[in-house]
Amino acid sequence: MPDIVEASQKITATPEALYEMVADLPRMGEWSPECAGAEWLGAATGPSAGARFKGRNENGRKRWQTLCTILVADPGRELAWEARAFGRPVALWRYRFAPDGDGATLVTESTEDRRGLLFRALGSTASGVSDRRTHNAETMRVTLERLKVAAEASSDG
Repeated sequence: MPDIVEASQKITATPEALYEMVADLPRMGEWSPECAGAEWLGAATGPSAGARFKGRNENGRKRWQTLCTILVADPGRELAWEARAFGRPVALWRYRFAPDGDGATLVTESTEDRRGLLFRALGSTASGVSDRRTHNAETMRVTLERLKVAAEASSDG
């Protein structure tokens, strides 16, 4: 059974505007307490199926990178990518955007832990996180709250 963690936040902005913010992955560090940002690789300048990027992550003094591949890039609906380290699967990350009919959007962030037993055992040493499930739930909550503040502040102007 997949180990999936999910968090949702209602945000007063369009699905398209929120997708655009999240899909600008080099800016992810503005919202995420763990992801410091990303760098598009090769000819990629934005998300499209098959585009690759290097994700930079931080937890206190711990730093690590993942090589990610975009799986789904459906503007205003869904953005998903697989993260790998040392050629092995680490996680599947997904953002879904659903309009609620009141001018707001329900944004759902989820992650599926795809690490094998060895990576799970080494994970706390590499990232400083022993309980990845609880940690991800909290960082996703913070990420979505920061995204809400940024999106609603930019729409107030």
